[in-house]
Amino acid sequence: MPSFSKGQRRIANAILNNYDKVAYMTAARLGVMVNVSESTVVRFANELGFGGYPELQRAIQELVRAKLTHNQRIEISNLRIGDGDVLEKTLLSDISKIRYTLDHIDRNAFESAVSALVKARNIYILGVRSSAALASFLNFNLSLIFSNVKFLQPSSSSEVFEQIIEIGEEDVLFAISFPRYSTKIVNAVKYARAENATVISLTDSAVSPIAEYATCLLTAQSDMASFVDSLVAPLSIINAIVVAVTKQCETEVIKRFDRLERIWDEYEVYAKK
Repeated sequence: MPSFSKGQRRIANAILNNYDKVAYMTAARLGVMVNVSESTVVRFANELGFGGYPELQRAIQELVRAKLTHNQRIEISNLRIGDGDVLEKTLLSDISKIRYTLDHIDRNAFESAVSALVKARNIYILGVRSSAALASFLNFNLSLIFSNVKFLQPSSSSEVFEQIIEIGEEDVLFAISFPRYSTKIVNAVKYARAENATVISLTDSAVSPIAEYATCLLTAQSDMASFVDSLVAPLSIINAIVVAVTKQCETEVIKRFDRLERIWDEYEVYAKK
């Protein structure tokens, strides 16, 4: 702090005192808030060792998102959108998250995850709260391909361990968690890794509490859309995993779907009109 100029000290104090709001402000808006130019804000980020203001902003976001209450999220979301077009801003924001995820995902981790799923004795899928929808979607699609998929739906921490008690080195735990992180999932991945199972962690960053125990770490950018998180990027990764697994097991999958189609048709599972 003593080495900063007066303007930079104002920026630093704004971050320290209003980090939950600053994390989602543009450089120009932060400059207006503390009465400095946008270029001063950018130079401040460089002074701290970041490649630019967006990099500093993402670092702050990673630190604060897991701690924000639902009401804080609503307040910040309203500040970001203002009186603008909610539909346009939300969809454009989702597009940018998918692009950022594509540019930064670990391709080797993705390929390793696909290979592990194909070879697994059992596939355990776990996601709770907001991540439960992603876990359910993954379970639905992998269950059409494999017969060894187990969808974990624990109502308590103890039930997690009861459902994965037999997990071992030939098995895969696919864990999904985004802020605010669930302690159930953190404990589950820790246990699975201790039992030498392969752990595929789908989360938002390398500092996520489930990243530490991952055999294959898949990171997808998520961000606030009001009190909920936008999960379009992790959903896209799940889609890619299903496509990649299908390609690796194409012959078996085709046979399986031929049989399923006959059953669906016989028992009129799908409407014909």
